[in-house]
Amino acid sequence: MGLDLYFMDKSSPARAALLLIKTLGLDVNVKSLDLFGGEHLQEDFVAINPQHTIPTLVDGKFVIWESRAIMTYLVNKYGKDTSLYPTDPEERAVVDQRLYFDMGTLYDNFGKCVYPIIFGGAKEVDEAALTKTKQALTWLEGFIGDRGFVAGSSLTVADIALGSPCPHWSAWLNKLKTTLPGYAEANQPGAEAFGVMFKEALARKS
Repeated sequence: MGLDLYFMDKSSPARAALLLIKTLGLDVNVKSLDLFGGEHLQEDFVAINPQHTIPTLVDGKFVIWESRAIMTYLVNKYGKDTSLYPTDPEERAVVDQRLYFDMGTLYDNFGKCVYPIIFGGAKEVDEAALTKTKQALTWLEGFIGDRGFVAGSSLTVADIALGSPCPHWSAWLNKLKTTLPGYAEANQPGAEAFGVMFKEALARKS
């Protein structure tokens, strides 16, 4: 049985999971869900994932959600080498730290900037969240430094998770675009669609 990935192109975590799948060269059946239309709340999907979140991966009888958990699972099971998620305890710890930084700091504060406008009644970006997001991006630039990648000198799952627009960043992003198979197909359209959606939501409330 192949992989099923429940997906929405405007979700950067979902795109990260798809990019990792393409990087590993795995076959996948992408099942797009319209969260704005409530498709993630349908009974058949809730039976698969009671939290009804995307991305969700179904691998045979095994189900896992949360993009970073999906990515590390896939590399552990299907990776032909260990470079994407190193087995050395210290190297893996750095990758894990970057993944937790993505979820708990950068993406968390980014979400506090944009989601109240897209899904709620906010009319402008929360300044405190914006300040924290800018600080997080400064830390991200420091992680990249002169090594080229966020957790060392080679591509890891942390780069794929964190690969959203950001310039020390421009060189890093350009490297991801040329390194990751299917980047233009799996990431770029959804990222651009999310940007359009945010701008339209902001314009409606101004």
